[in-house]
Amino acid sequence: MIENDIKLDFSDVLIVPRPNTLVSRNDVNLEREFQFTNSGRIWTGIPIMVANMDTTGTIDMVRQLQEFHILTCLHKFYEPEDIPIDELNPDYFAISCGTSEKELEKLGRMVEIVKPHFICLDVANGYRHDVIEKIKHIRKLYPGITLIAGNVVTPEIVKEYYENGVDIVKMGIGSGSVCTTRLKTGVGYPQFSCIVDTKKEIPENCFIISDGGIQTVGDFSKAYGAGADFVMAGGMFAGHDECSGETIEENGTKYKIFYGMSSANAMNKHYGGVASYRSSEGKCVKLKYRGPVQQTVEDILGGIRSTMTYVGAKQMKELHEKCSFIRVNNTVNRIYNNNEV
Repeated sequence: MIENDIKLDFSDVLIVPRPNTLVSRNDVNLEREFQFTNSGRIWTGIPIMVANMDTTGTIDMVRQLQEFHILTCLHKFYEPEDIPIDELNPDYFAISCGTSEKELEKLGRMVEIVKPHFICLDVANGYRHDVIEKIKHIRKLYPGITLIAGNVVTPEIVKEYYENGVDIVKMGIGSGSVCTTRLKTGVGYPQFSCIVDTKKEIPENCFIISDGGIQTVGDFSKAYGAGADFVMAGGMFAGHDECSGETIEENGTKYKIFYGMSSANAMNKHYGGVASYRSSEGKCVKLKYRGPVQQTVEDILGGIRSTMTYVGAKQMKELHEKCSFIRVNNTVNRIYNNNEV
């Protein structure tokens, strides 16, 4: 079977400005209040999530981004004793786990000691038949904790997750900056269309995360305009002081190492190598050292504020209804790229 509609990435579209009464970026509110159906919790903050990759989902990242009311999904390799619960606001971090019995046992200790408000069930292939059973299990054990789970790309499975206890569904396969799943498997769904096609099919209080595909600051706004309730990014937050990972210097320039969590680098570090029955589905790159993450965050937030003034959205939730898109074959003039001073 072939679906002939062309599916789009963020680079395939632009947002069209519209006349409105907003005169300043100070007139918009980036924070949004959510009431999660399954946990019953209410959360207020800026709906951005840092990906739970071991280089970006760090305790130092939580320390910095909780000041902005932004969520960081901690990577799953922390032990409960590693989490400085007296320093971190549980409203702005999630603990992560996989589906193995060992990981679910550690999750129990995490919940007991850390008392998190968010759990992120992280599965590269959210279509595995056992994932729904794990979702039901976690929801039954921890009814008052907000549950994030994924990754998936189609509305039918999003609804199934929601109906079985998930509060926020993580959407995106193969779109990450250091992900090679599409090259190795041929599986995926262009990120912009993934969100657009799903949003129109799911219940109002079934919240979704656009995870991956962010290449520029403007892509955050495109994701919200497409219908994402949260936007998760890894590469945009990589390379900073708050990230773990090796720092190297070449010809006087500092770099930080960044890799996908299905890469050979990650599997060698955490699992002793790439198992014989699978292949690496991620790559390892060096990024120019970016300094403190605060400047990057302020740049992202400034871009979103500017988008909101272009379309007349005073509140974050309004971006979806206010954004109209056009398809394009080019989004930016690149004539002087690499000539900046």
